[in-house]
Amino acid sequence: MKSISVGLSRHCSAVGGGIGRGRAFSYGFTRKRNQTQLSFPHLITTSYGFKSCSATLSVVEVEGKPKFDVDKTALLVKELRESFNSGRTKSYEWRISQLKSIDKMIDENEKKITEALHKDLSKPELEAFIAEISQVKSSCKLALKELRNWMIPEQVKTSLATYPSSAEIVSEPLGVVLVISTWNFPFLLSLDPVIGAISAGNAVVLKPSEIAPATSLLLSSLVEEYLDNSAIRVVEGAVDETTALLEQKWDKILYTGSARVGRIVMAAAAKHLTPVTLELGGKCPAVVDSNINLQVAVRRIITGKWACNNGQACIGVDYIITTKEFAPKLIDSIRYELEQFFGKDPMESKDISRIVSSSHFARLIKLLDEDKVSDKVVLGGQRDENQLKIAPTILLDVPDDSQIMQEEIFGPLMPILTPSCFCYAVSLLPCPVSSFPG
Repeated sequence: MKSISVGLSRHCSAVGGGIGRGRAFSYGFTRKRNQTQLSFPHLITTSYGFKSCSATLSVVEVEGKPKFDVDKTALLVKELRESFNSGRTKSYEWRISQLKSIDKMIDENEKKITEALHKDLSKPELEAFIAEISQVKSSCKLALKELRNWMIPEQVKTSLATYPSSAEIVSEPLGVVLVISTWNFPFLLSLDPVIGAISAGNAVVLKPSEIAPATSLLLSSLVEEYLDNSAIRVVEGAVDETTALLEQKWDKILYTGSARVGRIVMAAAAKHLTPVTLELGGKCPAVVDSNINLQVAVRRIITGKWACNNGQACIGVDYIITTKEFAPKLIDSIRYELEQFFGKDPMESKDISRIVSSSHFARLIKLLDEDKVSDKVVLGGQRDENQLKIAPTILLDVPDDSQIMQEEIFGPLMPILTPSCFCYAVSLLPCPVSSFPG
């Protein structure tokens, strides 16, 4: 949370003579008392985070709602900017009150949140609590605990050229922030950056994913009921609404999703020189050596892959590299532990999520049914299009040029590769890469 809060603040140095303390300016430059010149401007601190998490922007239209066009978007941003410029969001009291309201909102609506997550993803109740609800509450409690410390100016040394003077770095909010959320953890990945933005004293617009409509609708309702709507809003919708939002000038944009849409977001932000934080997708391999605690390694892989949103998660292992001699033992262990997690028939298990939509189901089946891949299935492979379910599936030695190895899988399919030269294959992997020493 602290990193998000800092990324949503300007860092300004205020310098004063003697023991007096200078005032902080939101323009991001250094002011010196008893001096006649301004120093070079400080850069606004921004971050461009690229993590392994994937979700794409849907082209599905939201029915039954009027278009949220550019004019309405411009009016919304104008209202929020007026609220921010009034100074109401900058005070410690406002930030704390909103964080407490989020905490209260979750406590009073935990059942509704769980039900919405089940409607969108058939997410089991325990997984919904551990992976989403408790994570948001943890971020909120951390912000409540640390906020005053985060707002304290940091004393810094000055040079001989400015003697006698004192200086401090003051974190100032950036302004009006846009959060474009994703569907795989639609509650967590919507509110977590909002908590950071509020902690930093910004006004916020949240655009939840339309691919998780029940959670999006619930967030819109809860934010309107519990939070200060003069500074915090939710905009529901799909591509048209997101496009309208991106045409506006923001002071910070946070986006979670695919690299393809990330480029669109970055291009739109570049027109206004808006700082952007991107959380994007990618291949996420794990190397499993033979000299390990096999049970521990396999349980960790299953937990991150299938027990966490059925592979639709950025922490899920995308594929495994191991030796040809060790592969059969590894597959047998995965087969056994999957039965311990989800029973003999995972398609009937209530402890595993479904695929989020028919389009994502079709994408995964296309990967699985490719000619050069379909005969590589050694475990699982069952599918039910009506229920949007695919069983945990292991594929052995799929070709490097197959489609499943060219894009992030983001589903319950797990290739295991056994290269002839194990050490050389490991040396070609992206860094950092997960390994399981046991």
